[in-house]
Amino acid sequence: MKITVIGAGNVGSLTAMRIAQDGLGDVLLIDIVKGLAHGKALDLEDARPLLKHNYNIRGSDDIAQLKDSDIVVVTAGLARKPGMSREELLAKNAQILKGVCLNIKELARNAIVIIVTNPLDIMTFYALKITGFKPGRLFGMGISLDTARFINLIAGELNLPVTDIEALVIGAHGEGMLPLPALAKVKGVALDEFIGDDKIGVLVSRTVARGAEIVANLGTGSAFFAPSAAIAAIVKTIVKDEKRIIGLCSYLNGEYGIKNSCIGVPCRLGKNGIEQIIQLDLSPEEKNRLTKSAQLVAAAAAQLLA
Repeated sequence: MKITVIGAGNVGSLTAMRIAQDGLGDVLLIDIVKGLAHGKALDLEDARPLLKHNYNIRGSDDIAQLKDSDIVVVTAGLARKPGMSREELLAKNAQILKGVCLNIKELARNAIVIIVTNPLDIMTFYALKITGFKPGRLFGMGISLDTARFINLIAGELNLPVTDIEALVIGAHGEGMLPLPALAKVKGVALDEFIGDDKIGVLVSRTVARGAEIVANLGTGSAFFAPSAAIAAIVKTIVKDEKRIIGLCSYLNGEYGIKNSCIGVPCRLGKNGIEQIIQLDLSPEEKNRLTKSAQLVAAAAAQLLA
């Protein structure tokens, strides 16, 4: 199994490390900055004797090396700066992503592609249109990270292990996300049995703002520990054919009443990519918000493709 990670910044290099350490396949790390990916791969190689794990990883600045990859993770792009919305990244990251996708289309036609570049939902839709790949084989990381953040915040509020919490976030990865507290459970019991609506509302707001909060505290760059963990979990689900339900930015063509757009929804994931889109029973307000987010994604992507 050849797994290529494009972009050797914080997210990409940590993703490569996690995939290698999990023994999911031979890892290739690529970055256009000469020597960056190679240097990080050498460093990760040196960790093998300490970890007692003989994984295979290498780095390159040659995009042609992605040829015949089975899975491609695209993290390449500019990170957000404090005060910058994901949408402000649109034009610059679209230019970067276009070049990457054209290479994937030529060199790794049969790969499963995971988009991480922000603004994630727009970039996922844009990548689908550029590559012409089947939607089940190209999708975005997105809401699996947002769901983890929601779970973490609920666990912190209740002073319980995160393993006791079930929760779900759908919608756009960013300020347009839609946490679903009505579906959240604590040891199988509804969340509202533990805390009131006011506190639940605060947790929802904190979840939506979590990415911006991290960016503001870091000063430069954005989150990388949790995003890389989310990506590695997706890759593991594919490699191990776990057929697990996980939140992904997926192309919708009628599901949830949405057509020709990409947005975050729960999906069943296996060795061939997305096998099924899970349709939740949403309230009219939730469905309306999800539809509006998807419409914004489609409109922004249409401008890039015009």
